[in-house]
Amino acid sequence: MSEATAPLNAQRRAEVIRQGVSVGVATGLYGVSFGALSVASGLSILQTQALSLLLFSGGSQFAVVGILGAGGSGISAIATSTLLGIRNGLYGLQVARFIQARGWRRLLAAHVTIDESTAVGIAQEEPPASRLGFWVTGLAVLVGWNLMTLVGALVGNALGKPQTWGLDAAAAAAFCALLWPRLKARDGRATAVLAAFIALITIPLVPTGVPVILAASAAVIVGWVSPGRHETPQADASLPGADPTP
Repeated sequence: MSEATAPLNAQRRAEVIRQGVSVGVATGLYGVSFGALSVASGLSILQTQALSLLLFSGGSQFAVVGILGAGGSGISAIATSTLLGIRNGLYGLQVARFIQARGWRRLLAAHVTIDESTAVGIAQEEPPASRLGFWVTGLAVLVGWNLMTLVGALVGNALGKPQTWGLDAAAAAAFCALLWPRLKARDGRATAVLAAFIALITIPLVPTGVPVILAASAAVIVGWVSPGRHETPQADASLPGADPTP
């Protein structure tokens, strides 16, 4: 029996499940902030839940509600969230090596291919453990994120004006939290500084939401200036938001 098909013993299965569930629960709790910010930005509870369930990508979701809440257009919000979601497609290239999903499971796997499920999956040594870690983490985050989004949406409706509680700054804070783990690499720091510069000089000149799209060109510029140099930090799959690739 090959390593790819050998079953895991009970202790190993429990270890992987415990890791996946712990990451899923910790990550799901952040859904409260998204739900509260979403309704404070003008979306209904139903719209908030639909966005959380169907888009299911924290960075992209915060981008949508942040831009709409600031008065940006729907086109800017969609374009920005799409750019942020490209990384999930890159994760799929890694996940495909061990997930071995077919039919409807392949569609579900694509939906739950996020930072956390990818990190836990690739952190395992055995292919069966990678598959188990991926599925447990992805489904745990999916359930926890959507439940806590509903809690946040209900609480956000009761809070009233977002400025009263500082929710108007939540989108910016969320982006900073998503960016922080990526600053371990030199190219990541250079991209962040250049993107911030581009956004600052374009904010007074273009409509809301467009500076974020233009700032994405920083990654292309840094990649062009320093081709072939990659510094990939080791992912810590025990932490929510661990960045397993770039």
